[in-house]
Amino acid sequence: MSAEPRPHRVAVLALDGVYPFELGIPARVFGSADGRYLVHTCALDGPSVRTNADFSVTVDHGPELLARADTVVIPPFDTERITRTPSPALHAALTTLRPNTRLVSICTAAFVLAATGLLDGRPATTHWALTDIFRAWYPRVDLDPDVLFVDDGDLLTSAGAASGVDVCLHLVRRDHGSEVANHVARMCVVPPWRDGGQAQYIEHPVPAPDRTGTATTRQWALEHLDTPLSLARLAAHARMSRRTFVRRFTEEVGTSPGRWLTAQRVERARHLLETTDLTVDEVASRVGFATGASLRQHLRTALGVSPAAYRRTFRRTAS
Repeated sequence: MSAEPRPHRVAVLALDGVYPFELGIPARVFGSADGRYLVHTCALDGPSVRTNADFSVTVDHGPELLARADTVVIPPFDTERITRTPSPALHAALTTLRPNTRLVSICTAAFVLAATGLLDGRPATTHWALTDIFRAWYPRVDLDPDVLFVDDGDLLTSAGAASGVDVCLHLVRRDHGSEVANHVARMCVVPPWRDGGQAQYIEHPVPAPDRTGTATTRQWALEHLDTPLSLARLAAHARMSRRTFVRRFTEEVGTSPGRWLTAQRVERARHLLETTDLTVDEVASRVGFATGASLRQHLRTALGVSPAAYRRTFRRTAS
């Protein structure tokens, strides 16, 4: 009988000024994955960490925990504590990480990774309101302020607040497949995947009160992914002109109707590859791709793997 695999060790690094909500996200999300992760919180110096609220928290572990972690998550901290270069204690702590340790930042914590040079030449994101200062300080980072998170393999960065939930759920999905991630999302009472990016949350003038949205049409489209969904058909369902529909859709979702549809079809295909024995052509038909070749192309673009490779990986981990 083979031994049970050990839980994936997650270390959450609480820095002074930490936001309490985001500090609790890793334990809440990873802790809902039925023992697949072991989550502990650590601090740089001393057990007491001041939050950005009117209280402090007591942390049981010191920075030595980082050297044993498989994944390190750094929650955000008060913007008044952002510095262009890391403190000596923080820099020393991060140098203890083992090779291939996965690093995850939420919101302002992207400044920590950028300050150490870890993000140089790599894609990343942070809270949209901090875009200007981030780009001024770290021009070598390929910053995308419009997305909820960026997965660059061993480095993941996410936008503000609740995007920490998005990136942690994404890691559960990446590690164990959609079935486990969906279970975790249900336990946390959150959507397993949010449409669009943080572009939809950037401050814009409030739309006129008589304007209707595209949410009903998006839901209808999800129920008809296996059918041709042209822009004209979507606009007709929403009872808008195509030009108006595209504008309102992009304002609400943060991406174009075509890109959104492709993402939904890829996500539905992933689920079918994980949970059924349908052929690639059958999966393609059920999610609205014209051919199996089209599904292969879109899946490789989105995930970098073929349907067969994806199925081999996630049918095994899901089971």
